[in-house]
Amino acid sequence: MPTSGNNSQGAATAVASNRSVEYVLEQATTPDKFCVALAKLFAVRPKEVAMLRLDRSLLNFLYPAELKIAGAIPVSSSTAIAAHTATTKKFEIFNNFTKVNHARIFESVKMGESEEKEIVEETASGIQKLMSAPILNPQGRVLGVIQICRKGFSITSAGPDFTDSDLKQLKLASEIAAKRDFMSTAKG
Repeated sequence: MPTSGNNSQGAATAVASNRSVEYVLEQATTPDKFCVALAKLFAVRPKEVAMLRLDRSLLNFLYPAELKIAGAIPVSSSTAIAAHTATTKKFEIFNNFTKVNHARIFESVKMGESEEKEIVEETASGIQKLMSAPILNPQGRVLGVIQICRKGFSITSAGPDFTDSDLKQLKLASEIAAKRDFMSTAKG
């Protein structure tokens, strides 16, 4: 059965999108570089990206730096979205995140200073939209979680909703992250 021009166009766009994700993340060999590259890819601020690695039964932040020292998330947590992502292995979008029951402790961590007051004020605002993705090894074992959020004082000030296409790009990014040395289990 022949494909229509629209389907071919959609397939070509998906391939181009996959190549752009791979290209952007190609040189990202540390968690910091990887997350900054993801921020550019999704047009969010670097502090709106989080990467966690599973060590035993805890999800430890690899990025951002401010959350590395703020604590870890037990995988058994019933309120942490990252724990939910790790246990269910589901890729999810929450475009009305304020209505989702979740642990808010990490939202209260101060995320650095900026010379521009406007940026500092927006950074201090809450998470309005979130994508969460498990990082899985080829055998399907959870290595960690990547989360991309949009912060703002309201849903509209946070920017556009995340789309299924965004989630597909995040899935590809999580597959690339799974191959990076920094996702291997910490020693000791």
